[in-house]
Amino acid sequence: MKIKFWKMSGAGNDFVLINRSGSSAALKKLAVKFCDRKAGIGADGLLYVNKTGAGKISLRYFNSDGSEAFCGNGSRCAVWWAGCRGLVKGGHVELSTNLGVLPARITGHEKIKIRMPAVPAVRLDFKGAGPGPTGFAPSLRGLLRKCGAVTVHFLNTGVPHAVVPLKDLKTLEVSSLGRSLRFHKAFGPSGANIDFVELKGSRMAVRTYERGVEAETLACGTGITAAAIALGLEKGLSCPVRVTAQSGERFKVWFKPGLRGSVDGIYLEGPAKLVFTGEINI
Repeated sequence: MKIKFWKMSGAGNDFVLINRSGSSAALKKLAVKFCDRKAGIGADGLLYVNKTGAGKISLRYFNSDGSEAFCGNGSRCAVWWAGCRGLVKGGHVELSTNLGVLPARITGHEKIKIRMPAVPAVRLDFKGAGPGPTGFAPSLRGLLRKCGAVTVHFLNTGVPHAVVPLKDLKTLEVSSLGRSLRFHKAFGPSGANIDFVELKGSRMAVRTYERGVEAETLACGTGITAAAIALGLEKGLSCPVRVTAQSGERFKVWFKPGLRGSVDGIYLEGPAKLVFTGEINI
């Protein structure tokens, strides 16, 4: 049996999109099969999208390892796909995700702006867990020293992110350092995505090691959002915060600080495009 797919890219964060129904177990298996870069189509994740009404679509996202999650770039790609298919009227879309309904808007050719989930708490200068007068886990401190960092920020922008400010990202060994930090117990039993961030003037560069993909991706929407919020709060940056992904593509992030360290009114704008379509046997 053949199934039609659309290959999408959100600033180099690439996805296989389908709109064929299936159970959670079936979709997880398809994610692993389709995302395999040697024996499949090749992608960071699988998008399962359906039209649910006028100007309304639903999305389920699965990482390349089959785990289900929320995805900022995948969400924007789903909106652009809906626009290409004529499912969007007036450029506005209501996107139903595992974290609720998020309004989105097509703001230009291959450019999508989407509201992101609220952040309940931003933990700047995160100390982790462990012994010591500061509560800072010694093993976490050692890992940060390896990459030349002195602090880490922690927040959840739909998935948990550890934001690590650095002075130079060019020669950073993101795969090895990201993998070591990603599984650190300080970030909880499921670990976290790791965002290495360099701030130059008012623009920041971000490189992300993504859990579920278990590798560095060329862009991470929730990671770019996390980095913009964390450094925006730490450095007092004005919105929109301008961010460049590892792919070289540019993003804008807006947010409003709330009570008790929370953040709301979060929007992410960046590129999304349809790369090609095809059919694959299942």
